[in-house]
Amino acid sequence: MNAPPLFNLAETVVKWVDVGIFVLNKNFEVQLWNNFMAHHSGRLAEEVVGKSLFEAFPDLPKPWFTKKVNSVFLLNNFAFISWEHRPYLFRFAHNRPITGGADHMYQNCMLLPLKAEHGKAEAVCVVVFDATDTAIAQNLLKEALETISEISNRDGLTGIYNRRYLENRLSSEFDRARRYGGTFSMILFDLDHFKKVNDTYGHLAGDKVLVEITRRVKEKLRSSDVIGRYGGEEFVLILPQTPLDGAHQFGERLRQMIAAEPVIFNDISIPVTISMGATEYRADMPGYAALTHQSDVALYVSKGAGRNRMTCYAPELEAADAKP
Repeated sequence: MNAPPLFNLAETVVKWVDVGIFVLNKNFEVQLWNNFMAHHSGRLAEEVVGKSLFEAFPDLPKPWFTKKVNSVFLLNNFAFISWEHRPYLFRFAHNRPITGGADHMYQNCMLLPLKAEHGKAEAVCVVVFDATDTAIAQNLLKEALETISEISNRDGLTGIYNRRYLENRLSSEFDRARRYGGTFSMILFDLDHFKKVNDTYGHLAGDKVLVEITRRVKEKLRSSDVIGRYGGEEFVLILPQTPLDGAHQFGERLRQMIAAEPVIFNDISIPVTISMGATEYRADMPGYAALTHQSDVALYVSKGAGRNRMTCYAPELEAADAKP
């Protein structure tokens, strides 16, 4: 039995191969349209060949794709389009489970010059690869890594940021203020006599107090503000674009709000107050650790003065024996 002619064999492969193949001339008229393209577009070759691609598919990104094809004609070389840069050329449906999270077929595209005898491109062959499986897998991996990263930055009890994240955020805010100007403030606060709460009412009650105080404070924050648990009953607030007097006013409102309403645990009313220390970024600070130190100094002044109060840092506080 004789083998089929190579031309017929190639034509059969192009027609039935499981990738999209179509050919455009310099006027963007379709010269070839294989079965993959027909199946996924719903347009048979007889409906498309000889017509302008953009008339047949007006939803295509015409300026962008025109530039891509013309570059192949001009440079006489191939071009590649990754789904990571542009998810698809044609918005085709896919046959994956809906649990994959994709509502279209992701596509990689290769544009190949079809050269005449004189070596110049007379047409461009576009090959469309279904990259949906790869895209779904990479997107799921990215989401998983982001979730792991987010969990690693969160306090397990309160759900707010942990000390590691706060240190990184303070460093970022410090560098941003130093480079671009502006200011920000930091408030360090802790719950007064928290050990007594645990000893009197139990650790479950202590946990409820921490969670409830966190909730109350979060409700008063702007979207740009950051709250985190620094350790135990100690918390940090980072207030971008906030001078020290603004931080003082805001802290006072929080302090009064928390003191005004006890935390209820198993029908037991637990009174709660907080002590606060605040400071503001200054250009002469050696590093972000100075903010933590100054807030800590101001906090211990508040505690030494009887607790349930706000203190703003001033250099003269360093000389005082502020710790209770």
